[in-house]
Amino acid sequence: MLVHLPQVLGPAELDQLRGLLDHAGDAWIDGRATAGHQGAAVKFNQQIDEHAEVARSCQSIVASALERNPLFISAALPNSLYPPMFNRYGVGMGFGAHVDGGVRLHPHHGTKFRTDLSATLFLSDPATYDGGDLQIEDTYGTHSAKLPAGDMVLYPSTSLHQVTPVTRGVRLACFTWVQSLVADDGERTLLFQLDNAVQRLNESGADETARRTLTGLYHNLLRKWTQI
Repeated sequence: MLVHLPQVLGPAELDQLRGLLDHAGDAWIDGRATAGHQGAAVKFNQQIDEHAEVARSCQSIVASALERNPLFISAALPNSLYPPMFNRYGVGMGFGAHVDGGVRLHPHHGTKFRTDLSATLFLSDPATYDGGDLQIEDTYGTHSAKLPAGDMVLYPSTSLHQVTPVTRGVRLACFTWVQSLVADDGERTLLFQLDNAVQRLNESGADETARRTLTGLYHNLLRKWTQI
């Protein structure tokens, strides 16, 4: 399931975040520093050192925005969020086709983190750069995303994906992973669709008994499929 989350960050948050990244200096390092064996061979970008002070400041902005985003909560059913990371692609830089590692070590306390969902939050106006498309493959083919600044795309971490080479300008983005309460993408998709249907029925003031039944069904399925 691919989900587009519009306006995760507003203009003020974007300006604050880009200001921090523009003045990050030596905190920008070779992106291959955190790439696994598969990714290192095809990764050519820069990213903010996860342990730099500026990283924590930027992470706080993004994590706070996601915590209050109802579409993100509904689609991801987050159990925990990997501390958001930030990358930069200049001309000639890209990230070849790869699948994200299934388990990562949390950078702050070293615990194991299962990557169920991957997320890319676009920070650059798409008119300011050429190339740099995020391409994601699923059962129905290849999907390309080059979203407005502040928008996010959420997709299963099992997906083969890549960032095409930038040919003009600079592409700034944030990326992170979610360990979901529901590990299975198919089950998570059904819950997302059911939640959307319940919300639409609530907005329309449909039959209260039916809405209560569907809400109970949602929570009973969530209880059955949740892994804590």
